[in-house]
Amino acid sequence: MTDPTAAGDVLVDIRDLHFARGERVLFDGVDLRIRRGEVTAIMGPSGTGKTTLLKLIGGQLQPASGTVHVDGENVHALSLGDLYVLRRRMGMLFQSGALFTDLNVFDNVAFPLREHTDLPEQLVRDLVLLKLQAVGLRGARDLMPAQLSGGMARRVALARAIALDPTMVMYDEPFTGQDPISMGVLVDLIRRLNDSLNLTSVIVSHDVAETARIADRIHVLSGGRIVESGTPEALYASESEWVRQFMHGLPDGPVPFHYPAAVGFDDDLLGHAGSGRPS
Repeated sequence: MTDPTAAGDVLVDIRDLHFARGERVLFDGVDLRIRRGEVTAIMGPSGTGKTTLLKLIGGQLQPASGTVHVDGENVHALSLGDLYVLRRRMGMLFQSGALFTDLNVFDNVAFPLREHTDLPEQLVRDLVLLKLQAVGLRGARDLMPAQLSGGMARRVALARAIALDPTMVMYDEPFTGQDPISMGVLVDLIRRLNDSLNLTSVIVSHDVAETARIADRIHVLSGGRIVESGTPEALYASESEWVRQFMHGLPDGPVPFHYPAAVGFDDDLLGHAGSGRPS
């Protein structure tokens, strides 16, 4: 049986990561390993730093301490030139899609190829059509972003993210704002592209059901640390009340439904105490 912690099996290795924004500590000693070839999900409530973690992996942000290794390279020790070379092996699907509004679908997908390679235009054309075919939008190549639905825009952005045949694709809240059909298409597409292109996919999301359908492994982030990791099945059956509440979307539990109040409801209602006391 393969050792899951073997160096060759790990694409992203994060050790004792610390990061804060002002007084707010986002990561307080995060340890996380992302395996090659898998769909890995980073999940947790809003505001826990999931998108920030992607930026640390990509080198857009510097940690206060700790290390982030991608494919054996210490991201934050690289020169700017070497960091740009490493980033070419990373694709990114932004939450907004981030398409260039004045370029059509074809030119949006062609942009990284034209920017980062010296390929002849005929080969660029062939590659763009291949990527658009993979996401089911070859027929939309002449449309402008304003003519696309939200789901189509995400798929074009995904075609652009895989244009340079990256080793890893990072997805920042890919399912937000999608209708059920578009969401189903995206869920299936992420899993299918990961397997057919031999990618490693990292999904940041708080959409539990959709992400759990395709993730091989989920890391749940809260309070600056990874509180639990495992397969979706294992986390659904977790012994942690907090993890169960998050995974099952329960309205009450360790994260209470009611915001703490200074006095009991009856006393507050009868005006015995509190700022809402009648005159």
